Amino acid sequence: MPELPEVEVTRRGVAPHIEGRVVEQVVLRREGLRWPFPPALSELLAGHRILGTNRRGKYLLIEFEHGTLIVHLGMSGHLRVLPPGIEARKHDHFDLVVNGPEGKQVLRLHDPRRFGAVLWHGKDEGELEQHMLLRGLGVEPLGEGFSGELLWRETRKRSAPIKQVLLAGDIVVGVGNIYACESLFRAGINPKTPAARISRARYDRLAEAIKEILAAAIVQGGSTLRDFIAVNGQSGYFQQTYFVYDRAGVPCRNCGAPVRQIKQGQRSTFYCVQCQR
Repeated sequence: MPELPEVEVTRRGVAPHIEGRVVEQVVLRREGLRWPFPPALSELLAGHRILGTNRRGKYLLIEFEHGTLIVHLGMSGHLRVLPPGIEARKHDHFDLVVNGPEGKQVLRLHDPRRFGAVLWHGKDEGELEQHMLLRGLGVEPLGEGFSGELLWRETRKRSAPIKQVLLAGDIVVGVGNIYACESLFRAGINPKTPAARISRARYDRLAEAIKEILAAAIVQGGSTLRDFIAVNGQSGYFQQTYFVYDRAGVPCRNCGAPVRQIKQGQRSTFYCVQCQR
């Protein structure tokens, strides 16, 4: 599944091609993905200018004066910017056709597993943060509100393992499975440790590790393990620098002990028993 770095890479790739452009047409090739597409979406957006793009967790936000288009890439989705006239392939479900000084361009969503989403939140529906998909999200890990103190304060009554707490997204948002594993390794914290038992000092190290890991992943174009590609069609390469994720049985890059794999909440966790205590 595309995680926060992949969505941010997508946002940065999309932004120069659509910001400030006027929507000419919306093309829908099915009734919906994880949820139905908003009714009359083309009529809702056609003729309106895209003011900007943003991101909240793993959600891409395309902002208009009268509301926000919310795009989620699901398990296998990606966006491409294409010239007009490129024939749609199988699993190309949504096109946003925009017009600008350079002519028409097409923002196309490809999603083989159809777990993605394209939704609309109008200004008349209230604050965007109150949308059903956004209102329970925690702070942004690359924002000013994220710190070790926040993690420590919000976990005093959390008996769940720290890896599961990070994935829950209600304290800090967007730290998915890959980057949780890598961040816990960098901070030297065993993923099975109950969140309430971790000290303030160790949470300071974990917060810094999360920031560093996510920032590095964005610079390197995210991770391409299966389906993710950037807007320009290129793969990310952060996976080449993994220390533990998807390296079960391989010697740890730090100590040489075999990397272990366990299941936590139906997700695979990778860690080093020597480096993470």
